[in-house]
Amino acid sequence: MVPNIFAVPAPIRQLFDKFPLLTYPSNDLPHRTRRNGHVLYVFATEDGAAAGAPSYNPACLKWQTYLKFSKIDFRLVSSNNHASPSGALPFLLPSSTDSNPTKPIASGKLQRWAMDKSSTGIEESSDLRYEAYLSLLDHRIRRAWIYSVYLSPNAISIAEPLYVLPASNNPLVRLSIAYDLKRAAEKELLKFSAVINTESIYSEADDALEALETLLGSDKWFFGVSKPTLFDASVFAYTHLLLDEHMDWVETRLRDAVRKHRHLVKHRDRIVTSYFSEI
Repeated sequence: MVPNIFAVPAPIRQLFDKFPLLTYPSNDLPHRTRRNGHVLYVFATEDGAAAGAPSYNPACLKWQTYLKFSKIDFRLVSSNNHASPSGALPFLLPSSTDSNPTKPIASGKLQRWAMDKSSTGIEESSDLRYEAYLSLLDHRIRRAWIYSVYLSPNAISIAEPLYVLPASNNPLVRLSIAYDLKRAAEKELLKFSAVINTESIYSEADDALEALETLLGSDKWFFGVSKPTLFDASVFAYTHLLLDEHMDWVETRLRDAVRKHRHLVKHRDRIVTSYFSEI
């Protein structure tokens, strides 16, 4: 039997929002020290985390942005899924003292935690259409993102430098990680159809973006609310990364689809200017 050398890289746990590559037991927390502030662990470069730059992972960027909307001070730490107690990023360690350690907050509980800690009191829209539009992000746009990043030529220009190369210096381990990422992406997309149809995936994403463009219209924020919500952060998590000049998009079909929608572009630019102006 061939030795299981490919079991070494634990970081390949849940690079895609909402579905795990493998199921792992919980991990120990990062080394506990006195924390004078909240710490959000995300996919990011060391320099990017130190500067507070947007995470390059949509799941992480969504919550990073939402915490900014909530006016909660925090700092970023570059991490990977192996460091997460739940096996997935992001997670937050609230500020603590040596005598009063705190438990990590998983992404699924971040909204409630932020609402309890924030003085701004962000409430999601009660619009009856909310769930229908949210499903466009969680399904159609997310599937197009998965295909574009992991199964198109962007797998070499984006997925490899961001997720594969930092995980190990061992070329065999890197090869295994790249293979597992591709297989996981294919497996996820095949949940929705018998074959992976590129045209169908991008066409459905185009329709979803058009629907979001119409929904936003000339309003500043989705559903006509007075200040940005988690829905705005969820949209921004995709539109920003697709429009980000630092992302090396080789296959640009999904990026071009966003560029066609001026209201979505303005929405993205508005958030960058208001909440990431230091970058």
